[in-house]
Amino acid sequence: MPWPTLSMNESRMEFIRRALPAGANFAQLCREYGISRKTGYKWKERAKEDGLRGVRERSRRPQNSPGKLDEATVCRLVALKLAHPRWGPKKVCVLYGRAHGQAPSVSSCHRVLRQAGLVAPRKRRVRSPSQRLAASLVVQQANDVWTTDFKGWWMLASGMRCEPLTVRDAYSRYVLAAVVPTKTGYEGVKPLFARLFEQYGLPKVIRSDNGSPFASVAAPLGLSRLSSWWVSLGIDLARGRPGHPQDNGAHERMHGDIAAEIAAHVQSDRSAQQVALDLWRQEYNTVRPHEALQDRSPADLYHRSERRFTDIEPEYGAGFVVRKIDSNGNLRWHCSQIFVTSALAGHHVGLRLINHDQYEVWLYHLLLGTLDSQRYVFHVAPSRDAEHIPLSA
Repeated sequence: MPWPTLSMNESRMEFIRRALPAGANFAQLCREYGISRKTGYKWKERAKEDGLRGVRERSRRPQNSPGKLDEATVCRLVALKLAHPRWGPKKVCVLYGRAHGQAPSVSSCHRVLRQAGLVAPRKRRVRSPSQRLAASLVVQQANDVWTTDFKGWWMLASGMRCEPLTVRDAYSRYVLAAVVPTKTGYEGVKPLFARLFEQYGLPKVIRSDNGSPFASVAAPLGLSRLSSWWVSLGIDLARGRPGHPQDNGAHERMHGDIAAEIAAHVQSDRSAQQVALDLWRQEYNTVRPHEALQDRSPADLYHRSERRFTDIEPEYGAGFVVRKIDSNGNLRWHCSQIFVTSALAGHHVGLRLINHDQYEVWLYHLLLGTLDSQRYVFHVAPSRDAEHIPLSA
């Protein structure tokens, strides 16, 4: 017989036509078609009940799916995703669990959102290993390290340039500030940090890039007026490498969220844009789950620093000769003016004798360089990790 040329359904129907007549050798037919007698009888019973169509290949898909989500759950997931379009299935599941007690699996949530056209396939990118700073910062608790930077600017509807300053706690991811300052220089930024220090206390370290007003390429150790003030408060400095934003990658990723969720919706003026930033910051800190925090929110981990803010310069200990840097960046030594840097204007530096004509010049716990007391010349110290000396507070 032409068995190999028949399709599965055709062979079944031929088997039934030959097996139904009285006197057919049923066992021989089952052997001829390569099936068991149990299967043959099953096909025969289906043919008696439904005719020849009853023996066609049937779908093995289960008639019901115990894990299938009900319509109400699907609608809630879609509504959460629409409310937070940049959040993925994991964060949507966490929000669902907070609101309704128990959430579907991430895979089920992903399937629902994908079928609704709300999740795009992720493109896999091959990443080359990035270089890291030789001296990594140790972040073990809130306020160990604050990171700060300016978000790239955009133009408001009023024609005003908007360039928010952001400050973030590295441990908890808590956004301490997302503010549109009136000025981006020292005069506009220092009052903002003063308010942060009053509200949250002082961090141990502030990490920034090498741009203004955080750093100055012309000053010793890259100090600026702002970072010199931080040092006077007992705050250590950490900076990424020039041209390497990945050294502050977590902060840059947060800026990506601002770009997509805030900058993409330009407001009429600075006041309206600030309101939008305040609402975003509130949601980021208290609502948005963070995978790195085991799906907790930053507000669940952040607490105020125990280091209180007092804008009083510490005193140098015994063995130091103290001199004040004038408004032109000079220190007075034996009736002579020796230039150090204008970034330290108004601060006191400590001079410690190291040999008969050489003094170390310190800005509190930072070694700035050496002073040649014979030639009246200041030599900048080579870049290195900050050295600490005891201060009498």
